[in-house]
Amino acid sequence: MRKKVVGKVISDKMQKTRVVISETLRKHPLYKKYYRHRTKYYVHDEREESREGDVVLIEETRPISKLKRWRLLKIIKKAEK
Repeated sequence: MRKKVVGKVISDKMQKTRVVISETLRKHPLYKKYYRHRTKYYVHDEREESREGDVVLIEETRPISKLKRWRLLKIIKKAEK
């Protein structure tokens, strides 16, 4: 079973590559305070259908390049213009 992550496209400047950021809440082990943890993913978008601001579903895959290890499954919500 491959990992799936929902995130927001923050960059669409590269060809067939999108930068997606995923945000989760984590609890500090000592101080018990919740904080936002952000992770950047480099995602392969073969048809170049996603744009900056879109909410997308991505899936883990084999290494495609030096940084790309994820691929776009579907666009959940299009960005408002």
